[in-house]
Amino acid sequence: MENALNVSGTYFESCNCFAPCSCVCLSAPTEGDCAALIAWHIDQGALGAVKLDGLNVVLFAHAPGHMMETKWRVALYLDQRATSVQQEALGQVFSGQAGGPLAALAPLIGEVMGVSTAAIEYVADGKRRSLSIAGIAEAEIEAIPGQGGGDVTIERHPFTPVPGFPAVVAKSSRFRYADHGYQREVSDRNGFYSPFRYTS
Repeated sequence: MENALNVSGTYFESCNCFAPCSCVCLSAPTEGDCAALIAWHIDQGALGAVKLDGLNVVLFAHAPGHMMETKWRVALYLDQRATSVQQEALGQVFSGQAGGPLAALAPLIGEVMGVSTAAIEYVADGKRRSLSIAGIAEAEIEAIPGQGGGDVTIERHPFTPVPGFPAVVAKSSRFRYADHGYQREVSDRNGFYSPFRYTS
């Protein structure tokens, strides 16, 4: 297929809900709304002939109430190291236009506040994950210790942008976002991380 999608890598998210976030089980957010920072690092993959290895993407999403009952406002940040052709492909993949699991989220979005390029720092270090966009966003999470030192995981929950992989439950040490009129800063809240693979 000319525009076949096949990308894989690592993913994580953090939001203002208490851990684990009730939204993933289709319940209301714990504090009336849900503001989430979601980050992807592509280890390898492509959209059609456009290689996307090593690039990062961040999505900010805000639902003013129950995530399945209110329209979201979102902003997408694409890795500034990407060429213009790669940036176009990243936009198609992570907006759901290229198909795959993210296409299912498109009907939930009421407003795209912006799509921009940014210097995105993404770090996966053992049981810790972090992202940074200077002056805009920071998120740091660490896995919650489970029994016997293992991870606490959630599998097959009904609402996930990474189907097919268990989500490791984490807590944030920092969550900050300031853009498009939003100012949100919290800590000790929800986080998840897992591998991801998107195909279409």
